[in-house]
Amino acid sequence: MLLRRVGPRWPLPKRFPVFLQPQQRLRPQTQLRNCSSCPPEQATPKPPPPDHRDLGTQQELFTTSFYSPGSAIFLPNGARIFNRLVDFLRKQYVRHGFQEVITPTIYKKALWAKSGHLENYAEDMYTVTSTSPSRAEVTEAGEEDEYGLKPMNCPGHCLIFASQLRSYRDLPIRYADFSPLHRNEISGALSGLTRVRRFHQDDGHIFCRPLQIEEEIRKTLEFIRLTYGVFRLGSYRLALSTRPERYMGDLEDWEQAENALKRALDASGQPWTINEGDGAFYGPKIDIVLKDSDGKEHQTATIQLDFQLPKRFNLEYMAPAPLLEKRGETTTDPELLAHYGPVAPVMIHRAVLGSVERLMALLIEHYNGKWPFWLNPRQAVIVTVNDTEPVVKWAQHTRNVLLGIDSDVDAPVSPTNFGAVDVDESTRPLSKKIMEAKAKGYGVIAVIGLRDVAAGTIMVDATSFAPADASEEEKKKLKGLKMTPEELLDFMKKKVTAYA
Repeated sequence: MLLRRVGPRWPLPKRFPVFLQPQQRLRPQTQLRNCSSCPPEQATPKPPPPDHRDLGTQQELFTTSFYSPGSAIFLPNGARIFNRLVDFLRKQYVRHGFQEVITPTIYKKALWAKSGHLENYAEDMYTVTSTSPSRAEVTEAGEEDEYGLKPMNCPGHCLIFASQLRSYRDLPIRYADFSPLHRNEISGALSGLTRVRRFHQDDGHIFCRPLQIEEEIRKTLEFIRLTYGVFRLGSYRLALSTRPERYMGDLEDWEQAENALKRALDASGQPWTINEGDGAFYGPKIDIVLKDSDGKEHQTATIQLDFQLPKRFNLEYMAPAPLLEKRGETTTDPELLAHYGPVAPVMIHRAVLGSVERLMALLIEHYNGKWPFWLNPRQAVIVTVNDTEPVVKWAQHTRNVLLGIDSDVDAPVSPTNFGAVDVDESTRPLSKKIMEAKAKGYGVIAVIGLRDVAAGTIMVDATSFAPADASEEEKKKLKGLKMTPEELLDFMKKKVTAYA
């Protein structure tokens, strides 16, 4: 390429300082530019941001079908990630006092009328009827009884609370539910895993006393902070969504609920904003908002305060000094405490992950194929140097140890939860098998040859655990770890426990 240099082309003698002052001032501006006969150099195009739809296909995580638009079909790799996210939350529920329940997928239309969904949410619901006239249920008025696929779990949890007599000593009661939900989204809005019609939510409902509201919200915000710290998704923002145009209940209840959420947000010490009129029809809410790789915002976790559903379902618990209890006040007056009466609980709707599918989309783009080991759908692969019988048998034995499969076929299996352990015993060159394993993103690559069989060990490549700033010496140490199968199992368990 021909270049033209702009600037002085003669030496700068010291004896002409005044004359050369203007030329010296040009020196900082000296630059290279293309010859007029040469085309300008093209800037390197910036690669497009990761798209979970493309990555989902490349990593064999999920697919879709026109037979069920808006419903993800999780493949084995995607199901592993999904189940680990749910298992992670189940372990946290022990600390946070949630009890898991399982509720129906369809309810009669009468339930949705009672909850207010039929009046305020009917357009987003699916109606279910029988295709067989002989099996159709008929109402007292002689009409065919209709059912609705549930878009939310809250009415079902209200039924559970109402199934027993409750005391103020029992509260707070916390229910959790992973049942699939269905919402009739507009077809044009459907997109991958972020906008779907069938999804799973880590749905939770807390029934508490009025004086427990702020403490329960504080604990939920802390639960969310801990969870998103494990995922390393970066910062998120908090938004308070207030009363919408269509709402249930009276203004006094809404003001009380919004003020309680504001106090909880202030106490959290985190910055927050207001989304005017974006609350649920039954109460205001706190939304946790994350950005995807393209900068688009998605609402994930949510905390919603509800005074309406407990009233519509006539939920109550017995408490002393019921008038004060309703206002969230306490007393030591023995005369007031001697009188017991019914009080409606406050209901807090909360989801930490939000839609599991939507959060998976954000995680797929965030990690971009480099999954942390505990979430990695391909955690370990055992690669054989050759296909001789001793080597293949030792590889299968190592796999069984990692999976928790006993050699006795009649003995019950004690799984280790490492369901993603593969064996490559093909006759291809070892270097090619290792290269393929790394390209697929396996967290642990175990190599087995005749020497390993004789020594009762395996050679482990764990360079995927090396930090980004690791030296070549540190990577080299992780590349040749000699272990027994049992030692490798213990190594992998420790990485999962640490959410590495």
